[in-house]
Amino acid sequence: MDTTTLRRTLTSAAATAGAAALLLTAATGASAHVGVTPDKTSANSYALLTFGIPHGCEESSTTKVAITLPAELNDAQPTVNPNWTVEKVTEQLAQPKKLADGTSITKRTSQIVYTAKAPLDHDLRDALVLSVKLPDAAGTTLHFPTLQSCEKGQTNWSEIAKDGQDPHSLKAPAPSITITEAADAHGAASHSATTVAAGTEQAAAVTDNGADARSWAGLVAGIGGLALGAVAFLRSGAKRKQTAGQ
Repeated sequence: MDTTTLRRTLTSAAATAGAAALLLTAATGASAHVGVTPDKTSANSYALLTFGIPHGCEESSTTKVAITLPAELNDAQPTVNPNWTVEKVTEQLAQPKKLADGTSITKRTSQIVYTAKAPLDHDLRDALVLSVKLPDAAGTTLHFPTLQSCEKGQTNWSEIAKDGQDPHSLKAPAPSITITEAADAHGAASHSATTVAAGTEQAAAVTDNGADARSWAGLVAGIGGLALGAVAFLRSGAKRKQTAGQ
């Protein structure tokens, strides 16, 4: 391999390493938010919503997480988590709400509150799961403002992007999902189903177990090693040429 080819290889490796480093930084930033990952988003279906709690408030441990349900949901069933106690908060409706089956309700579950049995350390993470019946409203985005209380301070994950605003520009975005069209009789979603919103993609990053970040770190390290190896090879070749010419 001549010197020109080696230099091109080195330049390409360096550029790839830089891009991988930027992606790693982006993934780390996304995982800093409290978010939600649904196991499904089909209209009128039952879904499990996993809320990821990746860290505390600054350096303080988390003591309580209060998840507010959007007006489109009437109830949620919390999954038992041995690290937390949980309670439902209900609200009286201004007027009775008629359901699809013809019955009416006069109150709804407005909030699910998890209280840590022992404060969740800033360096640890946990996942809280709710079972909900999604509304029959494809294309609707549901927001779940979440108040995270800590031993010192709190973070209110409640910001909602305005029309035309980039959701990634929000400092404390509310966890959200977007409802897609209902599945057909065979359980497959319609071809015209809408895609899940960016907030849901962000939630997936929040609720991973760190494997993705470790994979990116390995990629960056591997590319860095390739670059260093190319430099060493280039220097070795130059030295051999210099010795041969003497």
